[in-house]
Amino acid sequence: MTELVKGRFSRKVLVPLLILSLLATMSSVLAIMVRAEEAPVLPTFDIPALSEEHKTSALPNVIVVATGGTLAGAASNGDKTNFQSYRAGTYPMADLVAQLPKHKTADVSTYQFGNKGSGGYTIKELYDLSLAVDAALEIYDSAVVTTGTDTMEEIAYFLDLTVRSEKPVVVTGAMRPWDVIGTDGPANLYQAIKVAGSGKTKWFGTVVMLNDVIFAAREVTKSNSHRMDTFDTPMFGALGYVDDPAVRIYRAPARAFKAGTPEWATPFDLKTISKETLPQVGIVYNYQEASGGAIRGLVEDGVKGIVTAGTGAGGISSGLSAARSAAITNNGVVFVSTTRTGSGSVYGGSGNTVAGDNLNASHARMMLLLSLAFSNDVSQIRSWFQSFGTADVEISVDANTVLSTSVDEEIGLPELEEPVVTEPTPETEEPVVSEPEVTEPPVVEEEEVEPELQETVVTP
Repeated sequence: MTELVKGRFSRKVLVPLLILSLLATMSSVLAIMVRAEEAPVLPTFDIPALSEEHKTSALPNVIVVATGGTLAGAASNGDKTNFQSYRAGTYPMADLVAQLPKHKTADVSTYQFGNKGSGGYTIKELYDLSLAVDAALEIYDSAVVTTGTDTMEEIAYFLDLTVRSEKPVVVTGAMRPWDVIGTDGPANLYQAIKVAGSGKTKWFGTVVMLNDVIFAAREVTKSNSHRMDTFDTPMFGALGYVDDPAVRIYRAPARAFKAGTPEWATPFDLKTISKETLPQVGIVYNYQEASGGAIRGLVEDGVKGIVTAGTGAGGISSGLSAARSAAITNNGVVFVSTTRTGSGSVYGGSGNTVAGDNLNASHARMMLLLSLAFSNDVSQIRSWFQSFGTADVEISVDANTVLSTSVDEEIGLPELEEPVVTEPTPETEEPVVSEPEVTEPPVVEEEEVEPELQETVVTP
């Protein structure tokens, strides 16, 4: 009898324990499966290993990550005098490097990521390119990325915002194909390798080097359709120059002042997201009596963000303003205001409208695209634009002294004291209720929707 009772008692105790144990095990398995589903599937790259010769060499190891472009282009019909008619992305990079004189300042390897014009790359391919550069920098001391010049500034800024390594990344290309007379391709490639191998742009993020001039990726833009000195940085100027044999750096980007600190890294770690989550973001150009059709069309295409290239200090027409308000109210689209002038800063913004500072429209699009990929919180996106997007200089003198930056001062200003560049967003569009949007006087709204009055307000 005693044994029977014990048996029944054991079953009553052990069975529930077994069930609980099984449930716990299943929960753990399900949790692992969920995490596995959530973890992005990252691409892999066949980055070449260092050769034995390079391992024993005292020179720095530089890898050229090639994507094609004019630099690797071949003249049409073999006409060596035709600078404008050619097929971009023809020659493999290994062949081009082999044609250069043996480099005096670096040991050079190559990795062929792709071979086409810069405008042919999708954002998903740029996601892969950024991860490929980081993979290469786990092995090499620095990297040169060759690409076409048409969208070079966008590709370079995407890399600047996403590459996690602090090692030098130098983007270069050419305005004339490799095999024509007077081509700039070989010299640009040789000099870019020299800049990368010097290590002088470590912690700078991505820089662009063409025509012996070194530029910050955030600031550089293509300013001429044909000339070899096309790249320029309005308002800022070059970071430095490369000569024979010197690489001279005379100015550092704001990011370099955060070298060695956690604040140096941007929040845009591509390894934590899937390329499928990268959103569509468009650009709309303002002009006299511009209609809202461009905005409505982009919204219909499913964009999550739109950059406006406005007149003067970011102004847009009444037609665009009405379309913008509808896109915010009905679709939650986030807007960034920039200027079409080519230089100058844009301030202000409220609700779903963010000021782009002095980013041009192409750069602002990359910044907005990545911001939306990592957050749906407009206040967070605004904060990223005011920090990483603005890239204002802040110098820590010591542990207790930090020189104030204009960004901090601007953030603290009441919104009504800032230059008005956008139509005030209705209260229902405002995701951050703490912003003093409702205190704006009605006259601001009237001036914003009147194109002629708007010009008076936004242009000092």
